[in-house]
Amino acid sequence: MPAKSILVVGSSNTDMVIKSAKFPDPGETLLGGTFFMFPGGKGANQAVAAARLGGDVTFIAKLGNDIFGQQALQQFQKEGIHTDFILTDPQHPSGVALITVDAKGENTIVVAQGSNGTLTAEDLTQAEKEFERTDTVLLQLEIPIPTVVRAAELAAKAGKKVILNPAPATTLPETIFKDLYLITPNRSEAETLTGLSVRDASAISAVSKWFRDKGVQKVVITLGSEGAYVHDERGGRYIAAPRVQAVDTTAAGDVFNGALAVALAEGSSLDEAVQFANRAAALSVTRMGAQSSAPYRHELTTLL
Repeated sequence: MPAKSILVVGSSNTDMVIKSAKFPDPGETLLGGTFFMFPGGKGANQAVAAARLGGDVTFIAKLGNDIFGQQALQQFQKEGIHTDFILTDPQHPSGVALITVDAKGENTIVVAQGSNGTLTAEDLTQAEKEFERTDTVLLQLEIPIPTVVRAAELAAKAGKKVILNPAPATTLPETIFKDLYLITPNRSEAETLTGLSVRDASAISAVSKWFRDKGVQKVVITLGSEGAYVHDERGGRYIAAPRVQAVDTTAAGDVFNGALAVALAEGSSLDEAVQFANRAAALSVTRMGAQSSAPYRHELTTLL
């Protein structure tokens, strides 16, 4: 199937990861961890995931004028991602994330935004024609919220499908919801955005309805190893994920969203797209790292 164009607007970080038996308690120092360094950032992770799964991806981001930024740009080009709209901030360093992964594959993350925090709504002006050319626009929240809002406005004005992965969760202006084709929070992000509990099936349905009442066309709440809950004009239903042994859950949500964008851009139904994204995310958690864990299209046949 011909690749459909996907525009990703978001962050790029360098992930510095320590894999340890457990998370340290406050004031505790743990010895014996293993150190890794990977390219990361939610926007970059989703762009790479989409490109590896067959999407024709353009990435809008801002990097620092440093070795991390230079390495990131080279990596995007190696992945076949269009980098014409990746900007350089001469004053701020590239973003960095410090990640701890425990023996169960769970993670904690602290991010220093750096140049990601200086990608402004005005920076999108030079890429307005790209919003008209693309099929699907994929957004996250590791860049300034006004920039996310402007990107959604430009895409919606051009009649494009806008997917918002609201991570890390924060307060959003209600005006953005009407521009969204799809929102993809996990449980905690859904609770933060709505103020509602997401503990059981009825609560998940209520949260999904909250988003749709705000103007979002379709809702996918990701549930980790349990798969995802989908809610649209047909109502709500669960879509299971393949069972795997998790090694590192870092960027599983990013792989899910990148895969979802590819499948929807190719014309899959929402349920088919979520099944495809579940398989991609499941395969990613069996590997260490963020972008390094993103699977290629041919690898998904191992989970069919």
